[in-house]
Amino acid sequence: MDSTSPVTVITGASAGIGAELARQLGRAGHRLVLAARREEELRRVATEAGDEARPIVTDVRSRADVERLRDAALEAFGQVDVWVNNAGRGIGVPVLELTDEQFDEMMQVNVKSALYGMQAIVPHFQQRNAGHLINVSSFLGRVPLASYRSAYNAAKAALNALTANLRMDLGRTHPGIRVSLVMPGIVRTEFAGNALGGTPQAQWNAAAGGRGGGPQAQTVEEVAAAIAALIAEPRAELYTNRASAGIAKKYFEDVEEFEAGMGR
Repeated sequence: MDSTSPVTVITGASAGIGAELARQLGRAGHRLVLAARREEELRRVATEAGDEARPIVTDVRSRADVERLRDAALEAFGQVDVWVNNAGRGIGVPVLELTDEQFDEMMQVNVKSALYGMQAIVPHFQQRNAGHLINVSSFLGRVPLASYRSAYNAAKAALNALTANLRMDLGRTHPGIRVSLVMPGIVRTEFAGNALGGTPQAQWNAAAGGRGGGPQAQTVEEVAAAIAALIAEPRAELYTNRASAGIAKKYFEDVEEFEAGMGR
């Protein structure tokens, strides 16, 4: 493969959006470093993504592991062009029933892991005044269409804010670095089944069908293709489902009216 091909790191790459993104970028010629905890699944995805995909078993809840992931990417390819903080986990527990452990897990997996990624790779980008950081968040970090996701939604809202603040900081000092936020809506993956506390089936079915004010569910192929297009043409924010932007705008125009309508 051409040594000028982009080098892309993807966390949460053993399944779902991360795995499909790896496959699509591999076909497009990216050199890949793929990270996840599940070694067997990660190695299978790396094989599917092509000869230039390196699986690195990584627990993104550990800063040392994330730094080791960065070092492995630099050792393998000499540089990193794109870093995708994609790892995450959901929850199906209402706000008033959250335990300390559940709340901390949501923040660790969905926010601190991305913070570790940002702090690990951005200095490398700063040295080059080039690079593209992508944080995969959620539409639920903007609009509370699934209140049972509680601390997950809160964590993604925090990730949204960190991403925006980093983009402002780097825009002043390193305009060659791009920082993007990706907000999928409902996606057909194993995410719902792996959520802490599960997912209320009736609410999941309604959300997947686009009822209750939300956009219809997307496939992982659709979401991964949207992220791949974002890599090709960077911008600050991306709702992978076009309907989501209009829903978010309507929500913030009149929160009270929107939420009252959701309750009817």
